Amino acid sequence: MKLLAPLLVLFALGVQRSCSSGDDLIYGYECQKSRCVKVELDSQNFQKAISLPVCRIFCSGDVPGTIWPRPSGLVDFDSYMLAVDPSNIEFHLPTLSKQSQLWTASKERFMHLLYAVVPNKNVLRKGGRPLIVSVELTSTLDDVVPRLTLDTDESYALQISSGNGSVATATISANNYFGARHGLETLSQLLVYDDIRREIQILARANIEDKPAYKWRGLLLDTSRNFFSVKSIKRTLDAMAMVKLNTFHWHITDSASFPFEVKSQPELYKLGAYSPRKVYSHEDIKDIVEYGRVRGIRVMPEFDAPAHVGEGWQQKNMTACFRAQPWINYCVEPPCGQLDPTVEELYPVLEDIYREMFELFDPDVFHMGGDEVSVSCWNSSERIQNWMLQKGWGLNEADFIRLWAHFQDEALKRVDAVAQPNQPSINLWTSHLTKVPYIDEYLDKERYNIQIWTQGNDSVIQEILKRGFRVIISNYDALYFDCGGAAWVAAGNNWCSPYIGWQKVYDNNLDTIAGQYRAQVLGAEAAIWSEEIDEYTLDSRFWPRASAFAERLWSNPNESWTSAEARLLFHRQRLTDYDIGAEAMQPEWCLQNENECPINALNAKF
Repeated sequence: MKLLAPLLVLFALGVQRSCSSGDDLIYGYECQKSRCVKVELDSQNFQKAISLPVCRIFCSGDVPGTIWPRPSGLVDFDSYMLAVDPSNIEFHLPTLSKQSQLWTASKERFMHLLYAVVPNKNVLRKGGRPLIVSVELTSTLDDVVPRLTLDTDESYALQISSGNGSVATATISANNYFGARHGLETLSQLLVYDDIRREIQILARANIEDKPAYKWRGLLLDTSRNFFSVKSIKRTLDAMAMVKLNTFHWHITDSASFPFEVKSQPELYKLGAYSPRKVYSHEDIKDIVEYGRVRGIRVMPEFDAPAHVGEGWQQKNMTACFRAQPWINYCVEPPCGQLDPTVEELYPVLEDIYREMFELFDPDVFHMGGDEVSVSCWNSSERIQNWMLQKGWGLNEADFIRLWAHFQDEALKRVDAVAQPNQPSINLWTSHLTKVPYIDEYLDKERYNIQIWTQGNDSVIQEILKRGFRVIISNYDALYFDCGGAAWVAAGNNWCSPYIGWQKVYDNNLDTIAGQYRAQVLGAEAAIWSEEIDEYTLDSRFWPRASAFAERLWSNPNESWTSAEARLLFHRQRLTDYDIGAEAMQPEWCLQNENECPINALNAKF
């Protein structure tokens, strides 16, 4: 990556005009030794001083400092800004009829992002250059509604150009909708508001080639322990789109509640939801799935089984240890409950659930859970014991793992029945079933991806990888964002405390975790399990840590978190501009006085 033009004093703004509407401002910024330095404004330096966003574009080295995540390929730009007339932006978008709604929504989102950083539209200066935003797709063979899959090419190229006094042009080239959408997101981060001259500005020339390092870049949200409104989920999707995360893993049900509307089995949600108002209807889900598609995000459902079921199944007589007490003897947290694999009538019910999920989500990858199955729960059921003994099995751990594998095989048959004509990839959590020797006996590496939630240095990761399985990394010591806080079933702190800082998230290098098997890593997910989190604390738990996570997955930087701190601090401010309640990282003084807050380890004196 190379910055072509020198950064000297930045007189060449193309907007060197006095502005009486800026008389109320008393400070601006200058780029000094690759740092944005705050300066008081006076008649001598007014023309030289620039706003903080403009300074961050030029003063962050070889990449414009307003772009998050950092582009992974060629970045080349000139140190010259142009004023843009936001009321005179013309879009040349693909004319594929089945994608028209997506392009219309993307255009509206782009304009919303543009104006969100302007404190008061009424003070915007008149004039500025027209801007043409042109999107060119290199593959238009099929006019279809685009579907994000593991094979989707999300790369894009962005070129910004202008002639003397002419229209500014931004051209985005991509293979498909999803890559082009990422290009639009990057372009929106290069349109900044100069609060000295009260105008929108853009780079006069730039060339960016960009693509993600990992194809699976996700956030998991558990909506069972606490319910999250559609509005709060959409807000999460909005923030994910800003940082090019592409998978929303929806852990939609669990033992605590069943808020998913299953029309063919209505007692599940009628008995299992916290209230009739806390149900995700088919209309809600379709809305969320399409909202995600516009933002380049697959919405993937998880139906966790055979453990983590309970509420909603009261009338089915298909569970074991339902609400058992003392719960600690039967499950990892209350309320307890596991499906009973010996009940033949269970599997048609599962097929109904799967069918409606596939109709609503159309997933290319489906998550079947498989987490924290309790042998003691199943062993407490006389019905299960008798079934196993009649088959000539014993009642030791290996026999119960065999029962688990029986359930998995039968459930998978139902998934495949409703997913026709396609066979989706299946995600499973690391568990006893994914340990040696059971993984060799019961799981097919061609069908199953393993989502790893153990610690990043756990030896089980290498055991899974060397068997050829593809993995998704969610090591809890870096990517469980609910960690840190009071325990909710006892005194003290919750089980995975302490709180995980964004620095550890940023430095959670998947290459280090995977070693020689890096090619088998699809990507990673950061997770929020919602025992102690609801929609009122959702934003601050995800953001800006999920942004640090996003840059790790998109760019896979060689540098540590220290090189990203100033950029992330600025990005966090942008999140709040877009009404994302991102947690504060530092006092605002640190934002306005770049690199004055971090400790310099070489010079620090204590």
